Amino acid sequence: MSKPDELLVDVAALVESGQSNQMSLTVVTGGAVITGRLAPEAVWRQRVSEVLTDSARLGDFSVIFTAAPREEGPPTHLHFHVARILQGAVGIPETGGMYRVSIADVSAWTVGDFSYSDH
Repeated sequence: MSKPDELLVDVAALVESGQSNQMSLTVVTGGAVITGRLAPEAVWRQRVSEVLTDSARLGDFSVIFTAAPREEGPPTHLHFHVARILQGAVGIPETGGMYRVSIADVSAWTVGDFSYSDH
């Protein structure tokens, strides 16, 4: 999108203000379909930092994610956790991942997450 969808920005802002991680969303971005729950940026950053800290090879990168998120102006990104990229009938990764998606790059979206089948 050349101009971010104001309604989607409002959804992201409400997630940020309420510190909620229960909003399910599915977006199309760059040809990929991502489905899952949104998290406030600070919560998302903390979880990414924890995962990196626990890694023997990637622990040094965890400090990058402990920096305070940008707070001025409307949100520019969606922060998914427990999310999957849908590929055919499969969700990748199976256990859910954490994705940061630029709102400006979302070409379509819907409230709720899509189910998938691993059969």
